[in-house]
Amino acid sequence: TPGAWYRGWRVFSLDGTTLDVADTAANVRTFGRPGTSRGVNSGGAFPKLRLVGLVENGTHAICDAEIGPYTTSEKALVAHVIPRLTGDMLCLADRGLLGFNLWKAAMATGAALVWRAGAFLGLPVLERYPDGSYRSELLWNGTARSADRRPVPVRVVRYALRGVPGAEPSYRVVTNVLEPERAPAAELAALYHERWEIEGAFDEFKTHLRGARRVLRSKTPGLVLQETWGFLLAHYALRSLIHEAALGASPRTRDPDTLSFTHALRV
Repeated sequence: TPGAWYRGWRVFSLDGTTLDVADTAANVRTFGRPGTSRGVNSGGAFPKLRLVGLVENGTHAICDAEIGPYTTSEKALVAHVIPRLTGDMLCLADRGLLGFNLWKAAMATGAALVWRAGAFLGLPVLERYPDGSYRSELLWNGTARSADRRPVPVRVVRYALRGVPGAEPSYRVVTNVLEPERAPAAELAALYHERWEIEGAFDEFKTHLRGARRVLRSKTPGLVLQETWGFLLAHYALRSLIHEAALGASPRTRDPDTLSFTHALRV
């Protein structure tokens, strides 16, 4: 499918979001409610669930997901999704996920990884490559649960977005593709910004399919989960039909991103 691949890898993005659920005592007990600036006991307007999705960038299909209480950390849910990566995938992820534990778990799947690094994560320069990237290593720290504390070899790409309003001074992405010729630095810098495709998929799911500012209607936790999986399945079905339409487009196959989700939903 056009737009689905980078070199030999199928491109996916991994990220999380939240959904408001009906304000019942059972849902509050199970899912929890966010705090507010007015005090620790006031809470947000509605209880929330947390959802982590794995999205195929080229089709916007949410291919895998994990759902949990709002009180469960995003990283904890990501840890359940990561083992479902496969060796033909390239996984993009934001800086909040990069850490020794999750990185090692993701590497064990054989997938290629391109994850953004936070500004304060130490990534020493061990060797510079002609494409501008450099060899480094991800170090064990006190929060890592792994008994194996050996540094993990990585490659780092540092770049800037000149002329882009609101851009940060510089960005760093970390990859386990250690050979620059397999994935040059300039290509990875451009590829990382495809991660925003997952925001588009979540918007389709939360705003257009569910309805803007609508709360999940189910009053009990079991039905909340059923309703959420129902929306995920409906989104997948729509994206599958859009993909089918893109493949049959004339005069040649189109990138599914060029077809309207809202139009498909109305049809």
